[in-house]
Amino acid sequence: MSRFMDVHHGMQGITADQLNQAHQADLAIEGEEGVHFERAWADPESGTVYCLSEAPSAEAVQRIHERAGHKADEIHAVPFSV
Repeated sequence: MSRFMDVHHGMQGITADQLNQAHQADLAIEGEEGVHFERAWADPESGTVYCLSEAPSAEAVQRIHERAGHKADEIHAVPFSV
């Protein structure tokens, strides 16, 4: 499995509760695509949300986000970290 960081724009004013609800919506169906969303971060001022996942492909990540109602604007592979 590969790791991915995806980015959502235009979510100005998002609250911690709304971020949690969106994350839970992903978690509820992630297994159907072999995806696991590990963590999500948000900056309500800029409206940017970041999600870290392990998945077989960026397309699988996007399919889960689309089905959960919040399509990602960008998905980046993260081949290694320190």
